[in-house]
Amino acid sequence: MDKGKALHFLFVKSETKTPGGLAARPVLTSYYKSNHFKNRPFDAYNNYTSPTADIEAGSLTPRVTDPSVREAVAGILRADPELAALVRSECSKGDWAGIITRIWPSTKYLDVIVTGAMAQYIPTLKYYSGGLPMACTMYASSECYFGLNLRPMCDPSEVSYTLMPNMCYFEFLPMDSAAASGGDASQLVDLARVEVGREYELVITTYAGLNRYRVGDVLQVTGFHNSAPQFRFVRRKNVLLSIESDKTDEAELQRAVERASALLRPHGAAVVEYTSQAYTKSIPGHYVIYWELLAKGPAGGAAVGEGTLERCCLEMEEALNTVYRQSRVADGSIGPLEIRVVRPGTFEELMDYAISRGASINQYKVPRCVTFPPIIELLDSRVVSSHFSPALPHWTPGQRSDSD
Repeated sequence: MDKGKALHFLFVKSETKTPGGLAARPVLTSYYKSNHFKNRPFDAYNNYTSPTADIEAGSLTPRVTDPSVREAVAGILRADPELAALVRSECSKGDWAGIITRIWPSTKYLDVIVTGAMAQYIPTLKYYSGGLPMACTMYASSECYFGLNLRPMCDPSEVSYTLMPNMCYFEFLPMDSAAASGGDASQLVDLARVEVGREYELVITTYAGLNRYRVGDVLQVTGFHNSAPQFRFVRRKNVLLSIESDKTDEAELQRAVERASALLRPHGAAVVEYTSQAYTKSIPGHYVIYWELLAKGPAGGAAVGEGTLERCCLEMEEALNTVYRQSRVADGSIGPLEIRVVRPGTFEELMDYAISRGASINQYKVPRCVTFPPIIELLDSRVVSSHFSPALPHWTPGQRSDSD
């Protein structure tokens, strides 16, 4: 870090209020808005410049109106028409492949998080960076910093974290035990007793006062560094769908489907089966819900038109939690929800496929979220119509939902 400079993108999210009036916001947003950050002493390793300046003219954007800020920045700005011409030329070529190294040719690597749900952005990062190495350095959450990747330049698919026992007291709930679905503390194992290959839910006791707090992350032990176990992030527990910071579980998805399907009743139709996927092949990603409709009554479901199904999409979004709706409305990090109607009999075909792969016909249940490519291909090959939410769901800062 003492050999050059870093370009950081710092994102501040909208905050909400608890019923008692306390501010609720992500930990990084809290830090970036704090006096501790804004009035920090000079540090060569954390030297930030803001707000945006006009490179060509060497002047501050007119949007900054505070006189003291303008005066302070004006003292250090210098016009650089040559650099401005380079940026304008590269960005106007239409093809943004490798744009990072075209503008900053000395760039050595990207410092990013590409595990879990963030893995969807690896192809995009490769495209814009021209294939620069990606360093995934740490594992942390709002509750606590957890661990470091001791091989930060490894391939993203090989990232494992070594947990640091001085950050908090770590315990682990085996995912193959009865305690995983309950809360039996007798099943907990400490950091020194985890086994390679097994999956555990992370449980922490922190200096800030969280006592045996279930983080909700499922980790798999991949090996050891000396005597310290190393873990791979597997998934969020009980989360079906997640695009960004949103987390939708099975019960919430069920409620949303029920609420939306009520709009079908006047048209003589109902949802007979459904499943879902977090579609991340485009950015922003979005929820895809597969519906198989059952036609009832003399109308036979024929009157269910485009407008009704679009309203069903929006109704589902209105039923989802505040974090999802904030991401849709304020952040734009999730795209409109999509309902794909599949032809009758599709879910029977899905069951036949699962049984052909060894599933028990007596214990088979329709998966409420699918990730296995052949299953997604089967569903997509049976789609008869596709519909998107026509508007943004309702969301206002400070709003909370029952599932928050």
